[in-house]
Amino acid sequence: MIKDVAEFSLPIRIYVEDTDAGGIVFYANYLKFMERARTELMRSLGFDKPALFDGMQFVVYEVGLKYHSPAVLDDQIFVTARLNKATRATFEMTQQVFRGTSGEGRELLVEGSVKVACIDAHSKRPKGMPKMMFETLKSQIG
Repeated sequence: MIKDVAEFSLPIRIYVEDTDAGGIVFYANYLKFMERARTELMRSLGFDKPALFDGMQFVVYEVGLKYHSPAVLDDQIFVTARLNKATRATFEMTQQVFRGTSGEGRELLVEGSVKVACIDAHSKRPKGMPKMMFETLKSQIG
């Protein structure tokens, strides 16, 4: 079943393991949070194994981030994922990390763009994703 998902949002609590010695989130952990949101977006679209499908893999081939403000220990954040573009072998998303609740009072912490490619699991060369997946991803682009 395909859900109508224009922007997916995943809540995350900040734990000690996410922070550095100063109690703020270590910068690379935002990439992990974004990966979780992309995975859960794919799951919400009906794709339970988003990283490996019948001889295919999805790999990040480009990412760009801009940091605005740090999250700290015990913050409640949420990470968004929005599809912007899909081709047979790639898709692109914009992602944001906010502190606070979704809606008013939220504070933008990090924003980024992510490009993902579908490759053959053995040759590691670009490969078209299944037609149904491609059509589902295309349907989610605003």
